[in-house]
Amino acid sequence: MIALTAAEVAAATGGRLHPQTLDPALMVHGPVVVDSRQVDTGSLFVALPGEHVDGHDYAAAAVDRGAALVLASRATVGDDGRELPSVLVDDVERALGDLAREVLLRLRTDDEAGATRLTVVGVTGSVGKTTTKDLLAQLLTPSGPTVAPVKSFNNEIGLPLTVLRADEQTRFLVLEMGASGLGHLTYLTGIAPPDVAAVLVVGSAHLGEFGGIEAVARAKAEIVAGLAPGGVAVLNADDMRVAAMADAAPGDVVTFGSSEGADVRATDVRVDRAGRATFALTAGGDSATVTLRLVGEHHVHNALAAAAVSLRLGLGLADVAERLSSAGTLSPHRMNVVERADGVTVIDDSYNANPDSMRAALKTLAVVAGRDRRSVAVLGEMLELGEDHRTAHEALGLMVVRLNVGLTVVVGSGAQPIADGALREGSWGDEVAMVDDVDAAAAFLADELRAGDVVLVKSSFGAGLWRLGDLLTADGAGATGAAGPADEATGGDEAVVAP
Repeated sequence: MIALTAAEVAAATGGRLHPQTLDPALMVHGPVVVDSRQVDTGSLFVALPGEHVDGHDYAAAAVDRGAALVLASRATVGDDGRELPSVLVDDVERALGDLAREVLLRLRTDDEAGATRLTVVGVTGSVGKTTTKDLLAQLLTPSGPTVAPVKSFNNEIGLPLTVLRADEQTRFLVLEMGASGLGHLTYLTGIAPPDVAAVLVVGSAHLGEFGGIEAVARAKAEIVAGLAPGGVAVLNADDMRVAAMADAAPGDVVTFGSSEGADVRATDVRVDRAGRATFALTAGGDSATVTLRLVGEHHVHNALAAAAVSLRLGLGLADVAERLSSAGTLSPHRMNVVERADGVTVIDDSYNANPDSMRAALKTLAVVAGRDRRSVAVLGEMLELGEDHRTAHEALGLMVVRLNVGLTVVVGSGAQPIADGALREGSWGDEVAMVDDVDAAAAFLADELRAGDVVLVKSSFGAGLWRLGDLLTADGAGATGAAGPADEATGGDEAVVAP
């Protein structure tokens, strides 16, 4: 974050200094953090109240570790009874957003020598946001200092924290913007209006919270309405609901997709046995070959979105194609492929799930396994589907049969309709197994898996199969993507998660 005085933090957040003896000129020059374990010298510690823990309880530890200032809703004291240096506000989460808004405004209007013109890129969509922002980070970084979210920091907490990592040298600020209801993206774009906003797809994620697909479309369109004056909308030409958002754009519109009229297209798409796509990236009458390292044909659209944004920002087509071809997975549990020493291939896509991403992952499993390896789908519950919960899960059961998946392991009672659908479609009894939880799944797979198997692990985050993903890949070798612990907070695939 740019250096600020305590008085400037108070002014940006509408807070007051505490105690009264606190020096208004006290400098905050370290990172802004919500986890006391991440404090560095000069940090601002944001004491967020959470569902299970309260950041105020860790304020003393944060100051002991070097935090210069605490952003809090009540006064806190150290172990010795001393009052901790604080800015007190009514709503800590809202104040965090206010601070990010003020810092970004300063960076955008900074005319001092050495300051860099900052461009803000926003990415939203029902699926693919995290992969697309990871691709953008890898495309843009060689062209200038780039800040992008870690993992899926995409909500009312994660987005401001990402904004506050930017400083005077930042050239590109890439922001993932998630929503689980109307008005959420309006709030996020109110903090950070994008100069360029990409909308990937309007899908069936979180239908239970939105209330229907048209409500999802209205919610995603908020990022276009929230563009900075003259901002550019980058829209998926293959999704009619996304393409229709052009009417709300305040400036230029750039389209991407396989449709003939798209400005940035993929043609001649081919997928190899490892599930990696090669295609011709075409824009402005020119073409260049891209071979993705990412596993799954569905990543072609994510790559096109990242390419369209990058081309609009001035990168050349050849550079975009080269950088896309070398880009990998940065965030954990996102189509991470591990070749284990025992000959089992694990596709860990367990961070989150909805009907669209489940179908894409199952198709990828079928491609990678082919006809000579056994495919194993380990599937947990998809959450937040509302009244569509049962039918959406049953449809997956039909799909695993039609894709000839060799073994489907259904984890948890919430995912039971997957098994019901598979059995009703004609699956033999030994091709579907029901287990109670992650531990039971791990024990079952330890006895069941054999050399040559290709295993897909996928569920919504709350179903917990990311723990199984960690277990199955812990001793693996040759990972082609990122692996690591799941997010503790600051933004799931869409939902607002308390720290």
